[in-house]
Amino acid sequence: TPIEDEINRLQWQDYLVIGAVMSVSIIIGLYYRFSGGRQSTATEFFSADNSLGVLPLSIAMMASHVSGITMLGMSGETYIRGLIVALMYAAGIFTVPIIATCYLPVFFEIKVVSIYEYLEKRFGLYMRLLVSAANFSETMLLTGVMLYAPSLALEATTGLSSTMSILVLAVICTSYSTLGGIKAVLITDIFQGLLMLIALIIIIFIVTQNIDGGIDSIWRIGKEGNRINFFEWTIDPTVQYTVWSTLIGGGLIHLAYVAVNQVQVQRLMTVKNVKVATHALFLCGPFILLVGFLTCFTGLSIYVSYKDCDPVMSEKISTYDKILPYFTVENLSPGVVGLVVSGIFSASLSTISAMMNSLAAVALEDYVKPLHRKFGIDFSDNRATFIAKSLTVLNGIICMFLALIAKTMGSLATVAFSIHGSIGGPILGIFTLGMFSESANEIGTIIGMITALCVCLWGTFGRPKPPIPKLPVSIEGCANSTPLMFAEQMNFNSTIQPDQSSYFYLYRISYLWYNPIGLTITLVVGYVASIIVRLIQGKNNIEHDPSLFTPFLAARIRRRRQDAQKTTNSQLFVLEPSRIRGSFCNEMTRNYIE
Repeated sequence: TPIEDEINRLQWQDYLVIGAVMSVSIIIGLYYRFSGGRQSTATEFFSADNSLGVLPLSIAMMASHVSGITMLGMSGETYIRGLIVALMYAAGIFTVPIIATCYLPVFFEIKVVSIYEYLEKRFGLYMRLLVSAANFSETMLLTGVMLYAPSLALEATTGLSSTMSILVLAVICTSYSTLGGIKAVLITDIFQGLLMLIALIIIIFIVTQNIDGGIDSIWRIGKEGNRINFFEWTIDPTVQYTVWSTLIGGGLIHLAYVAVNQVQVQRLMTVKNVKVATHALFLCGPFILLVGFLTCFTGLSIYVSYKDCDPVMSEKISTYDKILPYFTVENLSPGVVGLVVSGIFSASLSTISAMMNSLAAVALEDYVKPLHRKFGIDFSDNRATFIAKSLTVLNGIICMFLALIAKTMGSLATVAFSIHGSIGGPILGIFTLGMFSESANEIGTIIGMITALCVCLWGTFGRPKPPIPKLPVSIEGCANSTPLMFAEQMNFNSTIQPDQSSYFYLYRISYLWYNPIGLTITLVVGYVASIIVRLIQGKNNIEHDPSLFTPFLAARIRRRRQDAQKTTNSQLFVLEPSRIRGSFCNEMTRNYIE
C-alpha cells in the first residue's frame, strides 16, 4: 500500500531538538526533586505549598487544557470540516465568570485536596466514591488517548512504530511527574505551552510566505472551499458541528473540564487564595482562545496548501489526525521540523503529566487514606508521599496500555470529547445539584447520575455509527491524479452508502451534545428523585454547612438561619417578661390577703 510510504525524513538536527526538549522536562523534574522541600510532603507534591503566581498558573492551565488532541485532532477537524470548530474555544470564555463566582469559591472555602471530598461532606461517602470512580475512569481513558496522539506525529514523520513512541513518552512523562510533583508539572507546562505557541505560529508563517496574498488569500481560498462556515444555524442535533452545538456543547465541556475536574481545580488550589485563582482563571481564558484559534487556523492554512492534492485521498497518510506533522516534514527545514514535533509532544505531555498527578491525588485521598483509617493503620506524611509517587508510576503504566488500545477507537477529537462529554456531563450535574440545591439528597442524585451515565455511554460506545460527512477535497493537482480518481470512483461505486436515517437516532447525535444531555438528565432526574425519596422517607432536608453551597445561596441560607435565630430569641424575650409580671402579681395578691 502506498499509505505512509514516505517515512524516515527527520534529520539529525530534528532529533537533537526533540532530545533537548524532552531533556528539559526531565531536568525540571530533577530540579524540584532536589530543591525546596524535595517533594517530601504530600502537600508539596500535590499543591506546591500554595506558592504559585497568577501568570505561571494561567499559562500552565492553558498548556494542560490544550493537549496533543487539540494540536493534531482539531487541526485535522478544521481541515476537513471547517473553522466552525473554533467556536468551541470561544464558548469557553463565557463560562469563566460562572466558574469564578459559583464553583471555585466553594472548593477554596472547604480547602480540599481531592474535590470529591466535597461530595462526601455534601451528600455522603457513597456519592464520593461513585463520582470519584467515574472521574478516575474518564481521566484514565483520556490520558490514554492523549498519550496516543504524539505517537501519530512520530509515525507520520519517522516511521517509528506507535508502540515504541508510546513507551518512550510514557517513561518521560511519568519520570518528571513522579520526581518533581505538581510544581515540576506546572513549570514544565509553562515551557511546553510556549513551545506550542511557537510551533503553531511557525506553520502559519510558512504557509503565508508560500502563498501570494498571505492571510487574505488563506481566508479567500478557505471560503471558496466552504471552510469558513461559522453560520450553520440548524438546531438538528445529528449535524456534527452547528453554532448551537459548538457554543452550548463546547461551553459545557469547558465548564466541566475546569470547574469540577480534579486536574484543573488542583492547579487552581496551588495559589494562596481564591482571589489569585480567579485572576489566573480570567487570564487563562484568552490564552486558551488564542491557542485554540491558532490551532484551527493552522488546519485551515494546511488545507490551502493541499487544496488540489489531499494527502489522505492520495493515500500519503491514513488519517487527518496526521495532517499537521505530515505538512511539517514536507515544508519545513531540518531543526524547525524537530521544533514543531516537539511542540506536539509538549502539548500532550503537559496534559498527561497533570492528569497523572491528579489521578494519584484522587487515589490517595479517596481510597488509600480511608482504607488506612478503616483498619486503624498509621499513615504518616512520609508514607503518604511514597504512596503518591508509587501511584503516579502505576498510573503511567496503565495509561500506556490504554494508549495502545486507543489506536482502534477513531479520530482523536471525536473520541476525546465523546469520552469527556459522556462522563463529564453527569459529573458536572452532580456538583451543580450539590452547590445550587438544598433539596438534592444522596440517593436521588445517585439515581440521576446513573441514569445519565447509562444514556451517554450508550450513545458514545454504541455501534454502528453513521459516517460523519466531510467537506469536499480534491486530488486533481496530484502527480498521479487520474489513477487515483479512478480508484476513488471505483471504491465509491462498490460501497453502498446507507441512509443516515437508517441508524439508531442516539448513535447519530453529535458528540458535542453528550455533555448537555448528561448534565440535563442528572439535574432533572436527580432533583425529582430527591424529592420523591424525601417524601417516601418522610424526612426534612438536612441542614448542611452553608459553605458547601455556591456563594449567593450560602449567603441566603445564612440570612435565613440568622432570621430564624432572631425570631426564636425575640419569642424568648417576650415570654420571659410575661413570666416575671405573672410572678409579681401572684406575690402582691398573697400579700394583700395576708
